[in-house]
Amino acid sequence: MSSSSEVAGMSHARLSRIDGWMDHLVSDGKLPGVSVLISRHGEVVYQRCHGMADIERGVLMDKDTIVRIYSMTKPLTSVAIMMLYEEGRFQLDDPISRFLPYFTNQRVMTGGTRSKVETVPAIRDITFRDLLTHTSGLTYGFMDATLVDAAYRQDGVDFQTSDATLAEIVERAAKHPLLSQPGAAWNYSIATDVLGHLVEVLSGQSFGAFLHERILGPLGMHDTSFHVPHDKLARFAANYAPISSPSSTGGSSSGSGSGGGNSNSNNSHHQQPQHHHHSKLKLIDDPATSTFAGPTPRKINSGGGGLCSTAGDYLKFCQMMLNKGQGADGVRLLGRKTVELMTCNHLKGDLADMGVKRFSEATFEGIGFGLGFSVMLDPARAQIVGSPGEYAWGGAASTAFWIDPKEDMIVILLTQLMPSSTYPIRRELRVLTYAAIVD
Repeated sequence: MSSSSEVAGMSHARLSRIDGWMDHLVSDGKLPGVSVLISRHGEVVYQRCHGMADIERGVLMDKDTIVRIYSMTKPLTSVAIMMLYEEGRFQLDDPISRFLPYFTNQRVMTGGTRSKVETVPAIRDITFRDLLTHTSGLTYGFMDATLVDAAYRQDGVDFQTSDATLAEIVERAAKHPLLSQPGAAWNYSIATDVLGHLVEVLSGQSFGAFLHERILGPLGMHDTSFHVPHDKLARFAANYAPISSPSSTGGSSSGSGSGGGNSNSNNSHHQQPQHHHHSKLKLIDDPATSTFAGPTPRKINSGGGGLCSTAGDYLKFCQMMLNKGQGADGVRLLGRKTVELMTCNHLKGDLADMGVKRFSEATFEGIGFGLGFSVMLDPARAQIVGSPGEYAWGGAASTAFWIDPKEDMIVILLTQLMPSSTYPIRRELRVLTYAAIVD
């Protein structure tokens, strides 16, 4: 980072407040480690890491630490399917039953009991846009809120743990009722995993091969994959959860760090943890035994949550999106008009109007949804600083990113703590980041 008082229109002193914020999160035992990267006007103006990537082994969080990005996989899957859209393979309002006939004539749950679910016919089939906007009526088994969620769990509709193929699980999901009529309500779901399978059907390649050949390879995202190989295992972070639920989600102090302090350097990956209350955290996924890093890659590649990545790699993807489809080295994945279509609101109002008041740590007042991304509509209604038109998403292990075209800015937050609703760290980082803009 530049030593001048300002860099790319951002105050060095104000950016240094993020150091204190990260240090408090780690020293208070709320996060094992945390990494923040901010890019503005094509320049990385801030990149710091605090804490541990692997507490048990004394491995520091570093710039090249590999983390499970879970649902931050979804934007890449959305780009993959939209690359095929640009090739004329389908239209957004095409029913997916045109390519996956088992999604024809589905039924929609209206009530009932676990032994007998009451349903009515769907008024139409699910479309590609329904999948991209999470208005398909599909759900997730882990939501644990409805009879359909329970049916998913009982039938093994799980793209993270299954030994079945992508095609097999998608077909299994199609046998169950929808939660709502297609297009009628927003519901977070396996929709992006279905899109991953549609990439396979439309391209004739496996989803993993398509992603590596058409997106990850061309962008130089060499540390991003569905499987962490043995030679990169030392950089793979452990995943944690709080031992007990926090009594309050509002307490990560935003101290004004000096800009150096406890920030991790790139000189060493190993250090004995000091002054960190790690007794508040429990290990839930050890890198050495993780399904993301077994001796052989998993059979299934989840388009909804299967990738691992680094801050530097994900920046390359975000920069491509901010550049309207063109990567930093000139490679073009999407046309400008397609990116503009993906990053505008496709809902009838905001997410709250679609029946969602809150998801993870964020309210959805003033937030819409595009084709694979949430979209800021009104910062005042969302009650958070930001810009209309910025787009974003996050992952289950408290990771997040957002892209602000108006400010020409990208922000990436990486850590490994589940669930993502544990602390309001994404909203806190937004305030700290936008407060540093001084031009």
